[in-house]
Amino acid sequence: MRRDLTLPRRPVTWPETLREVPFSAENAAAVHRLFALGTQYGGGRVPDFTTWLNAFESDPEFDRSLCFVVEDPLGVAAVAQCWTSAFIRNLVVHPRLQGRGVGSALLARAFDAFAQRDERYVDLKVMESNLSARRLYERVGMRYVQRCELEPR
Repeated sequence: MRRDLTLPRRPVTWPETLREVPFSAENAAAVHRLFALGTQYGGGRVPDFTTWLNAFESDPEFDRSLCFVVEDPLGVAAVAQCWTSAFIRNLVVHPRLQGRGVGSALLARAFDAFAQRDERYVDLKVMESNLSARRLYERVGMRYVQRCELEPR
């Protein structure tokens, strides 16, 4: 799916009790655990913690400033990890906060970051079966640009 960043964007508005924090060594394990939890609900996969964390140092697509972390009083509540190629690699909202606008705000944050980098579009992939994610992406103005089977029949 793709979001055209030349179109008007919604402002980033975090629900009450939430705050954006920088991705850091201190919250990296909690961020990774949330990504692993997200695979249980929405599919996909995340590498083991060490491989994933090391990619921030060795993979040019990984950029700590493009890993948007949101916390609530209980800890890491939502994360969007984006690649430098204007691609949203992973986005997860903890089940305790789903349906409260956190995903929309997180996407707005990612859209703003890429617009500031003079990107025209932001892309992501989503599983056909992940209906709640697809509805969220459609609500924030993302459109389908290609559909493909993961494992051709």
